[in-house]
Amino acid sequence: MPSRGANPSALQRLCRTRFHVIQTLTRETNFLLTNLFLKFSSYSVGPFGKKTSATSLAVMEHFASVETLIDMPVEDLVAFVARCGKNRFENPQEVAQALQKAARSSYRLPQAMADAVNLAMASNIRVIRSLQEQAKSLQKAIEEHLATIPQTLTSVPGIGPLFAAGLISEIGDIQRFPNQKALAKYAGLAWTESQSGDFKGVESRLIKSGNRYLKYYFTEAAKSVQVHDTVFAQYFSLKAAEPAKYAEKRALALTARKLVRLVDYLLRTNRLYEPREVIRQHR
Repeated sequence: MPSRGANPSALQRLCRTRFHVIQTLTRETNFLLTNLFLKFSSYSVGPFGKKTSATSLAVMEHFASVETLIDMPVEDLVAFVARCGKNRFENPQEVAQALQKAARSSYRLPQAMADAVNLAMASNIRVIRSLQEQAKSLQKAIEEHLATIPQTLTSVPGIGPLFAAGLISEIGDIQRFPNQKALAKYAGLAWTESQSGDFKGVESRLIKSGNRYLKYYFTEAAKSVQVHDTVFAQYFSLKAAEPAKYAEKRALALTARKLVRLVDYLLRTNRLYEPREVIRQHR
């Protein structure tokens, strides 16, 4: 069995620590973006999909105002982007031009306000960089620890080492759960009014009890799996199309519940994921 005989305590400590680091990083990022909007109102339509990438943070930190970015010769900005991006951009000139275009469409802040915003952002960016380093270090330790534990969860498209480690560390020995329904209840992925795992009324709610870490890993893994796996993608789309309040949120919860059955099966059998076989036995 993948989880039997393995002591998940160390892995659980690493996964829970990373969970809290990521939660803090998310809060810090959201706070940064509120200040960024004041300084650079059109930054959201700029070239950086990930606003906290190394290059994006360097742009926020380097330019005191949109005017300084606009006035910078484009060839110098191209060199700056290439250097900060470590030459990973296919076309740094397009990135530079998109930055200047976004800067030109942004409104200007009064100097006193700009100084306060820049100071707040500089402090925020230092915290974010530190948290990113912590998350990276923890991820490496988690992946190294997971490599010592026999498991088949990573055979599921969309479940990488981090999700697998989080699930395994919180579940522990799968044999302590009599069945997948007990595992779902432990994860907080069961519904009120004793409804079955296959049917959820429009107005029914998830139970409030359960392991919040395990619920997080099942839910986040479900988001990823429904993107990478056809079976789960079709299931999510079907549930999201049903007339219900908060349809997508409900569909994600149902998809996570479906994933509970799959994870339970894989841990009990120690078999690789085979979509057709799993569907036939656990429909």
